[in-house]
Amino acid sequence: MIDTDRELAGRAAVLAATDNHPYVRHALRRDDRPRGWVRDGAVAWVLPAAENDRAGGVVGPVDAAVELVAALVTDGFVRPGQYLQLPRADRRLLVDRFGATRVDDWDFLWTTAAPPRQPGQERVVRLGPADHPALSALIDDAFPTSSSRPEDPTVVDWYGRWEAKRLVACGADRSRGDIGFLAGLTVARDRRGRGLGAALTVGMTRALLTRYDQVGLGVYADNLAALRLYRRLGFTGTLRRSSVWLG
Repeated sequence: MIDTDRELAGRAAVLAATDNHPYVRHALRRDDRPRGWVRDGAVAWVLPAAENDRAGGVVGPVDAAVELVAALVTDGFVRPGQYLQLPRADRRLLVDRFGATRVDDWDFLWTTAAPPRQPGQERVVRLGPADHPALSALIDDAFPTSSSRPEDPTVVDWYGRWEAKRLVACGADRSRGDIGFLAGLTVARDRRGRGLGAALTVGMTRALLTRYDQVGLGVYADNLAALRLYRRLGFTGTLRRSSVWLG
């Protein structure tokens, strides 16, 4: 039995317990029905058993978060093969404690203000179904490991920039909760270093800020160049995360 300070029922209760943190506002979709727990300053939530491999997440102090997840595993609320989003923790600890088969360290960044204008941002446009072949070609060549694809139903919209009838940059609007979310930002290999990534980020962020009060994105912790770029553009809110696949 999980020993907790209190239990939470539903999305609104989890959001309230985390002071409506931007990460939680993003992580929980509006139709999610999580069950949550609070202990020693950590807040954990899990999604219904019917959910596939996306089990839930935890925010708060690392040690308390790890102990809370261990209790969830022991009581069967999460199962092997599922993944959880935890505060950044030592990889060896996660492997030893949970038999983790994979650990991805990344940063969740967010902004509440329109980023500074960049040359070419006005050329970033919304794309439609007719542009999907060009999107696939660009992503396959420039970002083959991207999980954002034209056929992905979780993508709300695509944005991109054309040059001489060629798509040279693109990004996905993967907003799913209460804040906007950028993903899969891609620039053609032979167009890198020319400011297209900055222009794409600014164009998309300004578009999403017309619908949301915050915009976020995720960056792998070792992508230092991208981290510098996004912080320069105003994405200064930071939450360090570890995605953990349970063994």
